[in-house]
Amino acid sequence: MALDKNTVDQIATLARLSVDADDNAAYQDELGQILALVDQLDAAATGDVAPLAHPLELTARLRADEVSETDQRDAFQATAPAVASGYYLVPKVID
Repeated sequence: MALDKNTVDQIATLARLSVDADDNAAYQDELGQILALVDQLDAAATGDVAPLAHPLELTARLRADEVSETDQRDAFQATAPAVASGYYLVPKVID
């Protein structure tokens, strides 16, 4: 796809970039090559390809669900300024 000077200037404006007039021709060629590659990728037949969450067929190793620490809630709440029914009481923030 061939790009003209105005299109490159518009793309640069949208991308918040400043493009010198001397470099405009080089950007036309480079952006044209990128768009040609996108057209080439778009032409690939992908209708029969199933979507993947991950390219490798791996299963996650899960650790055993075992209790490794003792319940220390009472010890922690003993030092709290205000506690009721096992909950920490805090000042009201939203009216």
